[in-house]
Amino acid sequence: MTETPVHKTELKKACINCGAELKYKPGTTSITCDYCGHQEKISIETSTFEELELYPYLKEMGDQRHSEEISMLHCKNCGANQHVEENYKSLHCVYCSMPLILEDAYKEDWILPGAVLPFQIDTQKSFLIFQKWVKGLWWAPNKLKKASLDPQFTKGLYLPYWTFDAHLDADYTGQRGEYYYVTETYRDSKGNTKSRQVRKTRWYPASGHVSGFVDDTLVKASGQRAGRVPSKIARWNLKKLQPFHSSFLAGFVTEKYTIPLKDGHLKSEEVAQGIATSWARSDIGGDTQRVSSISVDLSRETFKHILLPVYVSAYRYNGKEYNFFVNGETGALSGNRPYSFWKIFFAVLGVLIIIGIIVLFAQQAEQLQ
Repeated sequence: MTETPVHKTELKKACINCGAELKYKPGTTSITCDYCGHQEKISIETSTFEELELYPYLKEMGDQRHSEEISMLHCKNCGANQHVEENYKSLHCVYCSMPLILEDAYKEDWILPGAVLPFQIDTQKSFLIFQKWVKGLWWAPNKLKKASLDPQFTKGLYLPYWTFDAHLDADYTGQRGEYYYVTETYRDSKGNTKSRQVRKTRWYPASGHVSGFVDDTLVKASGQRAGRVPSKIARWNLKKLQPFHSSFLAGFVTEKYTIPLKDGHLKSEEVAQGIATSWARSDIGGDTQRVSSISVDLSRETFKHILLPVYVSAYRYNGKEYNFFVNGETGALSGNRPYSFWKIFFAVLGVLIIIGIIVLFAQQAEQLQ
């Protein structure tokens, strides 16, 4: 009988004291037992990230050298694909809060993450941030405020991203603009003659070459929840990235990438085009610039699959889904929210009644005079 191989992203580590599952403790490099408090250091074999060569991988998918099989759960309601590094007896989708059927779990290959930015704040702190935000909402339904009192609605989620590195060379043509001012006379609305300084631009031809290293171009790797994670909280300090270790995932949900590497690379090329144009404008100098044409060449391209942390609180109101996000590193919060029709209705009605009373008293005062 052959032994079934165990993949390292699915290894569960038990506490040596009580046997409970060890989970990652945010803000540390340790896994801990929630029952007896025992902690173990996460042993990271290397302090550097492995940058994978892009084109051999695009051509042959690296012969699966940096891929492995993980168990996935698919939400039939919203389509999110989730991997859970924990033995849940029951689980709800982090995005729409609908139940997931554990018996429907299936195996799927993924490109191993090269790095992970571990959670820096714990679930309790993210819950308090969310709770404080909800309490400050005007016209929020009472059911929402009740839901914000239940921590089970707040889940930690690792989001997948691609990062790309490359050496950039670009040849450009354009124009350098230099400002100068002339005095013009005009008549104002009263017919008086006045003068003013008017800015004009002299244009001179420009061309040249720019080059440099483009480091960690960040491209979202999941399209199934497009637009859900607000851009204003989707900012992380990538200097805090750690070489990937599955222990960082313990106790959290991981979303699998759905945007293929080749599509992510195309997006990174668009970003590189913008960077090259910015470098060209800086190289042209002057007061303003025009870039007529630019030819961009990328070489020595590498990539990583990385995981970045957010907390998600999912809530359903009147049949509609609402999501609230807390950045797992910075604590920044954003989300969409429902409004209570009746609260707004009675508030408007109250204002109208007050206005009516004021008008009535004003009329009575006029009659007495």
